[in-house]
Amino acid sequence: MHILVLSGDEMAAEFQQKFPEGANGNSYTFLHRRHLTDAQLGPDDIVFDFLLHEEPERLSDYDPSQIVFCQAVTKQLAALVRESGLDNTCTLFGFNGLPTLFNRPVLEASLYKQSDAEKLRQVCEQLGTEYQVVDDRAGMATPRILCMIINEACYTLQEGTASIQDIDLGMKLGTNYPHGPFEWANAIGIANVYKVLEAMYQDTKEERYKICPLLKTKYLRGEKFEL
Repeated sequence: MHILVLSGDEMAAEFQQKFPEGANGNSYTFLHRRHLTDAQLGPDDIVFDFLLHEEPERLSDYDPSQIVFCQAVTKQLAALVRESGLDNTCTLFGFNGLPTLFNRPVLEASLYKQSDAEKLRQVCEQLGTEYQVVDDRAGMATPRILCMIINEACYTLQEGTASIQDIDLGMKLGTNYPHGPFEWANAIGIANVYKVLEAMYQDTKEERYKICPLLKTKYLRGEKFEL
């Protein structure tokens, strides 16, 4: 199977770790641009598009016969298709492609059409990865949980209840998580955490997803947390 990957440089190494070249007979091509040509995409290729959610109109680049995995953490597939204006789309799967969350044993995926569940199973078997289907909703599953934890940690820090180091250590010791919330925020990217929370708040209007002012300030300034 040949895999075409549309991604920025930041996810190239993580993708190679998740799907090593030659494993299970797979090969891949990286494109650091958004638009395709017929020569770049064969009829039997599958695509991992980390950028499609930002430009729904590009869904028309893909033939209805093709299989496309779309980064679907901040935009659900149903919204993507609606915004594209297409009546007939490719076979579309969502995936969790956030930094540090993509290269895990289990691929977090969503379905645009429930009837494609068997096709997803077959493709993941060919890719050599376990997978878990989650609802087609903003935030998916793991990002939703982690970003909520990070947001609550920011409120705790903002209130002066504990330091960054104490909060990170307490989370690792208390829950056996590999990282504390501020370590994870830096690794995932403050901008990504902000966008996930904003997408979830717009989707639900629930107060628990309102972004902490401290986190928003870090996002606006392009800063990381000082660990």
